[in-house]
Amino acid sequence: MSTSKVTSKQGQADKLYLKDKGKTINMSHGSGGKAMRALIDDVFIKGFSNPILDQLEDQARLSLKELSALGDRLAFTTDSYVVDPLFFPGGDIGTLAVNGTVNDLAAGGAKPLYLSCGFILEEGLPIETLRRVVTSMSQAAAEAGVFIVTGDTKVVNHGSADKLFINTAGIGVINKKVDIAADRAIPGDVIIINGHIGDHGAAIVDARGELALESTIESDCQPLHELVQTMISACDEIHCLRDATRGGIATVLNEFAEASNVGIRLDESAIPIRDEVRGMCEILGLDPLYLANEGKMLAVVPAKHAQTVLAAMRAHKQGEHSAIIGEVVEQPASIVVLQTMFGGERIVDMLVGEQLPRIC
Repeated sequence: MSTSKVTSKQGQADKLYLKDKGKTINMSHGSGGKAMRALIDDVFIKGFSNPILDQLEDQARLSLKELSALGDRLAFTTDSYVVDPLFFPGGDIGTLAVNGTVNDLAAGGAKPLYLSCGFILEEGLPIETLRRVVTSMSQAAAEAGVFIVTGDTKVVNHGSADKLFINTAGIGVINKKVDIAADRAIPGDVIIINGHIGDHGAAIVDARGELALESTIESDCQPLHELVQTMISACDEIHCLRDATRGGIATVLNEFAEASNVGIRLDESAIPIRDEVRGMCEILGLDPLYLANEGKMLAVVPAKHAQTVLAAMRAHKQGEHSAIIGEVVEQPASIVVLQTMFGGERIVDMLVGEQLPRIC
């Protein structure tokens, strides 16, 4: 019998084996045997297919020459996603994993290129749920222009995890002209954000059914690398960038203030926030400054370039609601102060505890 016929029959056998074992993940799918190979071929390879991944090596082999042609520094990041529920208005754990990793790379001014993904699957997870997540990841990767080039799958006993966890790592390249870091903010700089805050955190609350809201709040989950490149093209002197995920904009701005040893003053009336999100926060006693975002980037730019950067952001689909929300000052150092809409002031400290667990 020819090798091609043997391979074909083996592939058919693997698919039958997967089918015979039922429609849910079981421990054999993590055993390294036929069921695992059938799952990988049927779900992951089919969903993520690209020339690098299709080689099926234990590692992705990337061209240093091609990477070096794009810049002089490699950006490398990793993150894990345990969001509950898996699916929510505006996205799911798959889109979250891809876009979150892409945005972490973009926050350093990098061009995102390659991702890895590791799946922790709970015994009993419907295979169609996994397939749906993989499809979302594939679509998000295509939209962001990145390739998922390597990965891993593990299965744990029922009750040892909650359905599905994902770990991702990402590689990008930073152009030699770009110098963005949390410790570069200086007095006189301006704080800009690319839109409404708190949408993701509010969407997760809504998806959990904790409130009977009249209108659905959608997550802002989206890739921001193209917006960042637009900003850099408008001003190559951007000092700080960071996506405001867990802990919200309050956490990011405190990180900037501490790393740069400067003060930051915010204008509450200038911060974009949807009425639905504001209302939800009032009902639950939450502070929107600490709500998670998955599509918001905070930028610290020199005041002389602020209007140029703002105009460029507003011309981009992911920054049409961009606004200047504050400024960097000399004192009080390492402190963020909010000027309230009532004319008072309050310190915006780092988040103590967790407002909403498992939001990303």
